[in-house]
Amino acid sequence: MTERIVVIGGDAAGMSAASQAKRIAGDAVEIVAFERGTYSSFAACGVPYWVAGDVDAPGRLIARSPDAHRRNGIDLRMRTEVEEIDLEAGRVTVRDLAAGRSGREGFDALVVATGAVPVRPPLPGADAAGVFGIQTLDDGAALLADLDHAKPQRAVVVGGGYIGVEMAEALVRHGVAVTVVDHAAQPMTTLDPDMGEAVHRAMEGIGIDVRTGTAVTGFETGRDGRVRSVVTAGGSIPADVVVLGLGVRPNTALAREAGLPLGDHGGLRTNVQMQVLGHENVWAGGDCVEVLNLVSGQYQHVALGTHANKHGRVIGHNLAGSYATFPGVVGTAVSKVCHLEIARTGLRERDATRAGFEYVTVTVRSTTKAGYFPGMIRALTSGMIGSSSPARISVGGCSRRSRGRLVHPIPDSNW
Repeated sequence: MTERIVVIGGDAAGMSAASQAKRIAGDAVEIVAFERGTYSSFAACGVPYWVAGDVDAPGRLIARSPDAHRRNGIDLRMRTEVEEIDLEAGRVTVRDLAAGRSGREGFDALVVATGAVPVRPPLPGADAAGVFGIQTLDDGAALLADLDHAKPQRAVVVGGGYIGVEMAEALVRHGVAVTVVDHAAQPMTTLDPDMGEAVHRAMEGIGIDVRTGTAVTGFETGRDGRVRSVVTAGGSIPADVVVLGLGVRPNTALAREAGLPLGDHGGLRTNVQMQVLGHENVWAGGDCVEVLNLVSGQYQHVALGTHANKHGRVIGHNLAGSYATFPGVVGTAVSKVCHLEIARTGLRERDATRAGFEYVTVTVRSTTKAGYFPGMIRALTSGMIGSSSPARISVGGCSRRSRGRLVHPIPDSNW
């Protein structure tokens, strides 16, 4: 008897799960996938580089088109939003956003891969025209269209995380004067403060005005309803366009309404097979789930496409009757600003303290290439290591130098 699988979400986790299940099980499974956007299987991490001009078209960021998925036997329905999950009846209520029609689809197994949504602060003017969150290709297209139409001279990026830093550089490449406002003492709080300071210097080196320790309290608009300035505790900053780089949160409203279990960070909780706890026919993966940090032993929300694809493959194996697990993460991420390459894995010092580790710090000096190779630059490694690889690596920089530390935890014998 053919098993019917419904997948909610047409990006990395959802379509990896669908593709893997179809590849293994073939005609033994019927797969219907719903995606409310206009793109499938796209690289959201590449959006800042598309905005910057390093990627010349959104198609370069698409790994597999809807038609390609359909040719592989997956019924992928675009611009279709799932409005409700009825676990008891084994069906979802969906709405065709183009036609305005609603209907119901039954399932034997359900995959929740609803991703994440940009954090939009509950502040006056946060929903004004000219204020953008960046999470999907549609978001990138909207921002590029606005840059072309409004031709802003001044931009403010709120938040100094990965997206904030990358978008700030992208806007500089458009010839816009950029100010980054961050509540933290240094940008990139996923790094320790001294590493964040290196990022701070690199940003200033390409002309970005970086204002740390500054809280945003609202957004002022003009008579046309478009943003005109960002209001902070220290005064207003003129802005023709604003990009929110405050990170993302799991998109789990639909799952919560269906009664599925959420963790402390708002993400779905699963076992190592990516099966939602307490629900043997429901699976979840990607940016909507929480994962176990293998170093600290604590759950966290990590929104990365590399993990999402792995989640999807694990789900696909298990849906097809095979067996696979995703044991957890060590927190690896890589980015850049100017010539400063930034990478991290493992724990920050404050993470080690919170997890009950004692630790020592060591500075490591190295190079990114063999000394004789053209373009060789010095590198300093900074990170938390356990039994495997270093946690944070900062390479190069606008000045071709950077600082770093290697933080080696001494684990508690009871951990």
